[in-house]
Amino acid sequence: MKTLTCWRRGRRPTIAMRRAARVALLTVGTTSGLVACGTRAPAPIADSLAVTETPYPHAAEPIGTVREIYDGVLTPEMAINTFRNIDRLFPTRTIARSATPRALPPAARSLGALSFTDSGKTYALDDYFRLNRIAAMLVLNDGKVALERYQYGNTERTRWMSMSVAKSVTSTLIGAAVHDGKIRGLDDSVTRYVPALKGSAYEGVSIRDVLMMASGVKWDETYTDPNSDRRHLLEAQIAQTPGAAMAVMAKLPRAAAPGTRNNYSTGETQVVGEIVRGAVGEPLATYLSRKIWQPMGMEADAKWWLDSPDGMEIGGSGISATLRDYGRFGLFILNDGVIDGRRVLPEGWVREAGSPKVLRGGTPLPYGYMWWTAESEADKRDGAFAAEGIHGQYIYINPAAKVVIVVWGARPHPVRGAVVNDMAVFDAVVEALR
Repeated sequence: MKTLTCWRRGRRPTIAMRRAARVALLTVGTTSGLVACGTRAPAPIADSLAVTETPYPHAAEPIGTVREIYDGVLTPEMAINTFRNIDRLFPTRTIARSATPRALPPAARSLGALSFTDSGKTYALDDYFRLNRIAAMLVLNDGKVALERYQYGNTERTRWMSMSVAKSVTSTLIGAAVHDGKIRGLDDSVTRYVPALKGSAYEGVSIRDVLMMASGVKWDETYTDPNSDRRHLLEAQIAQTPGAAMAVMAKLPRAAAPGTRNNYSTGETQVVGEIVRGAVGEPLATYLSRKIWQPMGMEADAKWWLDSPDGMEIGGSGISATLRDYGRFGLFILNDGVIDGRRVLPEGWVREAGSPKVLRGGTPLPYGYMWWTAESEADKRDGAFAAEGIHGQYIYINPAAKVVIVVWGARPHPVRGAVVNDMAVFDAVVEALR
């Protein structure tokens, strides 16, 4: 067994630690929807994009409520069932699969036995799966499968929730719309594409500002406070009333000049989704399928939560997809937004979106365009970045090493429960594959 010590300068902060610097108390960190307190989820609404498939293997499992997910009160077993059935919690729109799935061949070198060091302790990969409650993990090296492993009864047909990983998908659709000429540029005003926000604090805010979560619009992310903006947005989604989410955003006051202050806001991501919809004139799921999902050869239909029946996708959460299809999305990003020689994203978009941004006035951010940027010295050297979601969801991308890592977490609490630093594992995997 080869022992690898991660080259790190201190321990990478957890998602909760990093976001806590921007909010007084964070227990969610993603746009979500809840059924009424104490109730069970409504039946999913039929969807015209649905494609006939064999029955979903987990469809008969009992599940919890959305409120229980975000409160962190599901039992470990019920969390697993719920995380792979989130399309039963709200109406969804289908992200249609490809008729010709893209092959993911086995790598010549598999990971095999792997050990790594985190905070002075040595762990094996089995320890990581057990201690961090990893439901599945996929490692792609130069487009080939170096590791594919499932736990808790999951299989290659299982769809798993994205949580805030969806934010990075939504921001990527901005890039596609720019390349298509549907958005003139990131300095365009938000209200050019979202008329519902005219006359609000979003007047004068650019698309770039919201991608950096730096609109300057006041926002309180405190999930546990029923009077917070976060809870108001949740109530809007619970209501399933068309336009309710943007009505919440339109009422917010200004707290700072645009581009001068970063404030983590799930509402900001909903605004980005509305920008995409306003620019391209079709639902986000349809645009994602047409531009990326089908051309990239995704093998299974995915689902995306809606804010109301046949309404708008939830820009910051609610995608459920298979492990391999999340991996294929990672390959799309790794390949600079090019599919089979055809460019989908503007040249340089991926590097720009995945690199640290700087606020007006010079304040640096550990954040790109809704991607988390590198913090360890090894990751900074390689230009690595990641999509991250609560409960332990990741798509990690390392351009220099040509590595994509997808992890599904089954941790019942949104921001607690990681015994091992996930990024220490990712660094060890990269070093083992060099």
